Amino acid sequence: MIKKLIKIISIIFLLVICLIVYLSFVGIKTEKFNEIIVNKILEINKNIELELKDVKFLLDPYNFKVKIVTVNPAIILNSNKIFIKRIKTNISLRALIFDEFSIDDVEISSKPIMLKDIILLARSFNDSVKLFLLDRTVKEGFLSANIKLKFDENGKIKDDYQIKGFIKKIKFDLLNKFNVNNLNFEFDIKKNKYSFTEIKTDVNDIKIASPIIEINQKKDLFFVKGKILTAEKEFNVEQLSIFFDSLLKKINLEKIKFSSVSDFSFNINKNLTYSDLDIKSKINLDQLILKNDFINLKPYLPNSNEILNFVNQKIAINYNKNNLEIKGNGDFSIKNKFDSISYQIIKDNDKFIFETKTNLKNNKLLINFLNYEKKENLPATILIKGSIKKNNKTRFDLISLVEKENKIIFKNLNLNKDFKITSIDSFNFNYMNSNNIKNELFMKKDNLSYTIKGETFDATKLINKIMDSKDDNSIIFDNFNPKINLKINKTYIDQVYFVNNLLGTLSFKNNKIVDLNLRSIFSNNKTITLTIKTNDKQEKITKLYTDYPKPLVKRYKFIKGFEKGYLDYYSVKKNGISNSLLIIDNFKVKEVPIFAKLLSLASLQGIADLLTGDGIRFTDFEMKFINNKKLMIIEEMYAIGPAVSIMMDGHIQSNKLVRLKGTLVPATTINRAIASIPVLGSILVGKKTGEGVFGVSFKIKGSPKDLKTSVNPVKTLTPRFITRTLEKIKKN
Repeated sequence: MIKKLIKIISIIFLLVICLIVYLSFVGIKTEKFNEIIVNKILEINKNIELELKDVKFLLDPYNFKVKIVTVNPAIILNSNKIFIKRIKTNISLRALIFDEFSIDDVEISSKPIMLKDIILLARSFNDSVKLFLLDRTVKEGFLSANIKLKFDENGKIKDDYQIKGFIKKIKFDLLNKFNVNNLNFEFDIKKNKYSFTEIKTDVNDIKIASPIIEINQKKDLFFVKGKILTAEKEFNVEQLSIFFDSLLKKINLEKIKFSSVSDFSFNINKNLTYSDLDIKSKINLDQLILKNDFINLKPYLPNSNEILNFVNQKIAINYNKNNLEIKGNGDFSIKNKFDSISYQIIKDNDKFIFETKTNLKNNKLLINFLNYEKKENLPATILIKGSIKKNNKTRFDLISLVEKENKIIFKNLNLNKDFKITSIDSFNFNYMNSNNIKNELFMKKDNLSYTIKGETFDATKLINKIMDSKDDNSIIFDNFNPKINLKINKTYIDQVYFVNNLLGTLSFKNNKIVDLNLRSIFSNNKTITLTIKTNDKQEKITKLYTDYPKPLVKRYKFIKGFEKGYLDYYSVKKNGISNSLLIIDNFKVKEVPIFAKLLSLASLQGIADLLTGDGIRFTDFEMKFINNKKLMIIEEMYAIGPAVSIMMDGHIQSNKLVRLKGTLVPATTINRAIASIPVLGSILVGKKTGEGVFGVSFKIKGSPKDLKTSVNPVKTLTPRFITRTLEKIKKN
C-alpha cells in the first residue's frame, strides 16, 4: 500500500515537474487576457488602441510569477499602426489563481519605427509646443527601443523604468540655418538620467561624432555633458559662416583645415535657456590661410603679401562662464618662408590678457621708426605681453626684441582705442641700425617726467620725420604732457655728422612741445642750439642757431658743396600757421641745379661755370616765408654775393604746384669780366660803359617733377631790389 502511494506521489510529482518545465519553456497560448491587457493600456492613454494576437504564458517558478508575452502587436493611433516586436509582462501566481489580474511590469521591444510616428504618439500623451515644433522640424529617421516599465498598486509607472535603443538616419532643419543629416546614436534613458552614445551626424556637411553625451535632470534643470569630435577636414567659408559669421567678416578667411576634440558641459532649463557653459577643446589646425587685408604687415614684414598662412598649430581652448583661455603654438609662413609662434590669450570677465612669442629667422623684419632691420636667416625672438580692456585700451607690459647682441625693449606701454600712446614707463635700446650706427639709449619715467640717457643715438630718422611733417595730427601720443630731460653723449644727425653732449629739456602739453631747450657741440667745436617757447598769446616761437650749418643744409639734395657760414632761424607759429625768417651768412655753394639752369638760360654762362668749379660765395641770405599746412608762401628770398645777387617770391604747394618769380643780377666786377669775352660781352654789357643789361627776370612754374623756366633781360632794377641791396651793402 505504501509502495503504491509512493509510486502515485512520484508520478504526480513527475507530472508536476514536467508541467512546470513545459510551462516555463514552452508555455501556453490564449486570448483570455487580451481584453484585460488592452484595458490596462487604455488606462494609461485613452487615445490609443492596442491590437494583440495570441498571448503566450510562461511560468517563472523561482519568482512565483507568470510571464505573459505577445508577439507582433500593434499600437493604433488615428488609424496609423505602429508595429511592436514584442510585449512582455509579469503577474504573480496568486493574482492569476485568484483572478486578480494586474500588470506589475511591462517590457516592450519595438521594431524600427518612423520617428514621425513616435512624435505623434508622444503628442497623444502631451501635445506641447515643443513636440509640435519637433514634428515640423524632423524630416526623416526611425527608432528602435526596448522599454522596461514597472507599475505600483495604483497602476502608475514607478521611477525605476529604463528605455534603451537606437535612432538611425534622422534628418531635420533647425531655424532654417542648421541642416542635420544622417544623425545616428544609441540611447539609455532612466529616471532623471539620459545617456546618448555612438553619436554620428553631418551638420551643414560637417561631420561630427560624439562617443557619449549625458543629461542629468534635477527638478526643472538639466545638466548636459559630453564629448564632440570633428574629423580632419578642409572647410569652406560658407560652412563656417553660420557659426562665426561676424568673426569671419573681420579676418577674411580664405581656407581652413583642422580636427578637434571637445569636452563640454552646461545647464539648460525647460525654456531652453542655458547657463554655466564649460568647454575644453583641443584643435589640430593643419592649415589656416587669411587674406592679409585686416592688418597691414608690409611695413614690418616686407616679404608679406596678401596671404598669411598658419600651419601645424596645436590649440587648446578652455571656456568657463565669463573666462576664456586659448593656448597655441605652431608655424606660420610668408611666401613659403616658415617661422614659429606660440601664444596665450585669457579672457577674464571684460579683460583680455595676451602673451605671444615669435621665433623669427627666415623672414625679414623692419621697424622703420627705429631704423632697425633684421635680415633673413638671422634668428630673433619677439616677446609681447599685455592686456586689452573693455574700453579697447591696450596695455603692453613688455615688448621685447632680441637678435644676437641687438635688444629693443619697451615696458608698460599704454595705448588708447585709437592706438595712440597714453603713457610709457621705460624703453631700453641697444642695437645696430640700418645706418650701421650703434644705438644705446635708455628712458625711464619718474612721476610726470622722463629721463632719456644714452651713449649714442642715431636721430636721422627722427629729424627727417620732423622736417617732413606738415601736420601736428601725425603725433603718436594722446594727451601727452610730461617733461623730458635729455643727456646723450653722441647724437648722429645723419650717417656722417654727429653732435656731442646733447643736453636739454622738452615740455609737452596736449601732445605738443610748448617749451624746449637743447644745446650741443659738433666734433669741430662748433655749436648748435634750439629753443621753443610758448608765450601768453599761445604763439610758439622757435629759434635755431648754429655756426656750422653744413650738416643741416646737406640734407637738401638739390644743394651740393655747401661750405662755411652760420645759420639763424626764427619762427612764430599760431593756429597751424607759421611765419618764419631764415638767415644764412658767409657761405659758399658749389652746385644748385635750378640756379645753374637760370644762369645758363640768361646767357650768364661765366657765372654758371663757377657752380661747377670752386662755387659761388654769398655774404647774405634771407628768406621770409609762411607755412600753412602743405602750402609755403615765400614773401621774399634775397641773396647777395660778390658774383651774383638774387631776389625771389612765390609759393610752393607740396607735391602739386610751384610758382616762383624773381630777379637775378650779376655783380659789377663780374660784368666787367664778362665784357672782356668777345661777342658775348658786347651783347650782355655793351660796348660803352653803362650800357647793357643789369640782370634778368625769371619765372619758374609747374609740378615739382616738371618745372618750366623762362627768363627776360632787364635794364631797370626794381626799387625794392635796389633798396634791399643797399641795406645789405650798408650792413656789411
